[in-house]
Amino acid sequence: MNVMNMLLASGGFWNVWPIIKIVALVVMALCAVFIILVVLFQPGNSQGVGALGGRTETFLGKNKSKTFEHKMKKLTVISGIVFAVLCIAFAIVAMLASL
Repeated sequence: MNVMNMLLASGGFWNVWPIIKIVALVVMALCAVFIILVVLFQPGNSQGVGALGGRTETFLGKNKSKTFEHKMKKLTVISGIVFAVLCIAFAIVAMLASL
């Protein structure tokens, strides 16, 4: 029996809404914690401070940090988009449920 048949047999979507609401809130909370962790693990931009001390980096060192920074920034953007879409979808469905 697929999910659609289960929804129709149980009386529709709104009878299953409390379960969907709990699952959506748990997924949103996990996504929020993931965003916090990804932002905390990102390295800081301290290029200006290094220039004052006369420090120079090698080509290899620059490329290693850029790839790590690039991956972390990409993870931040992706997780932020997922979180925003979940919040908007949850708000729309919650609004429809209250009508």
